[in-house]
Amino acid sequence: MDAGVKTRDGRWRKPRATFTWQALWRSEKARGRFYQVAAVAAVAAAILFMAGNAVQSMAARGMRIGLGFLWNEAGFTLAESVLPFHPTDTFLQAFIAGLGNTLWISLVSLIFATALGVLLGIARLSSNWLISRGSAVYVEIFRNTPQLIQIVFWYTLFTLLPGARQAWHGMDWWFLSNRGLVLAWPADRPAFTIVLLTLAIGLTGIYFFAKWADRRQRRTGQPLPVFGLSILGLAAAGLLAWLATGAPTAIEHPKLVGFNFRGGMALSPEFLALSLGLVLYFAAYISEIVRSGIQSVGKGQIEAGRAVGLHGAELYRHIIMPQALRVIVPPITAQYISLIKTSALGVAVGYPELFNVSNSIMTLSGHTLECVVIMGAVYLLLALSVSALMNAFNKAVALRGAAR
Repeated sequence: MDAGVKTRDGRWRKPRATFTWQALWRSEKARGRFYQVAAVAAVAAAILFMAGNAVQSMAARGMRIGLGFLWNEAGFTLAESVLPFHPTDTFLQAFIAGLGNTLWISLVSLIFATALGVLLGIARLSSNWLISRGSAVYVEIFRNTPQLIQIVFWYTLFTLLPGARQAWHGMDWWFLSNRGLVLAWPADRPAFTIVLLTLAIGLTGIYFFAKWADRRQRRTGQPLPVFGLSILGLAAAGLLAWLATGAPTAIEHPKLVGFNFRGGMALSPEFLALSLGLVLYFAAYISEIVRSGIQSVGKGQIEAGRAVGLHGAELYRHIIMPQALRVIVPPITAQYISLIKTSALGVAVGYPELFNVSNSIMTLSGHTLECVVIMGAVYLLLALSVSALMNAFNKAVALRGAAR
């Protein structure tokens, strides 16, 4: 081995390294980067090749490519929409209305599927044989039957209900018929929305208050009635918001006019069928995730919690759930993303979510490729947003000792 070169002052220095392709290829790091660049280049080339073929084929048929069609008049109506939409609006507004329906059905289904899944997961671990076996039967039924069949089953069931004049009802507060479910609702909807937003912000505040109360108890040894104070604070926040909006008390009761109901809040059979299909299906998967997360907590931890006087809800809040969340959050994130994407099955029952609305736009505009790309980009953005939010939540609930 060459020891180096002796300089005039008697010191030795290493010879300068000469660049060779063989030496570069021997570097594992350089080879890894080369493979990554080559893979990205191959995928990009394949996409460009397919896009070029698609453009040529469409040009040969006299079809133009571009997004200018988004500002053309839509010319169709939506059976229901959480955002205002009229036939004279543009295709872009139709896309936005479909996205609004997708977000609405996804949010409602996500909340109820999570609540039901958590209850079922805990119930499966119950010492009561009937509760645990009943939960297991539910999970096996809904997890092992196709979701599309479940959605179509619920839709068929709702269409077989009595007509509006023979609707099942509870006084004047709710009516259930083949037209859907109609509920009595506050007449001042903006004020009611403000109160709901205040309560949602209050729930976030309760989370941080509970964290602070736990740190205070560890520091001083003095517990606080977290549950009671949280309920009191949430009620106070809702009351203040209600008073600030003028304290409205009027309730709009639904009334039968002709062959349908007017007033109140109406939930169509399509919405009910799709939401039930999403909630009941994904709750089965969420329950298994919750059950496995709870079972991942060592029995010694639970016995230690009981030894210091923790029982029931306190044991779950202080010992079980903080440790189980590390196991629960990552797989439940995948279920949330799947729920949002699976809402596209609303096309089977006629619910005007994003996929259904996009099909109508494709038919009327003839811009199939652009509509498919827009749909893919929107669903990708929704999935990445949910993933980012859940990753942030996972970091917030992570045990600091485990993180180190």
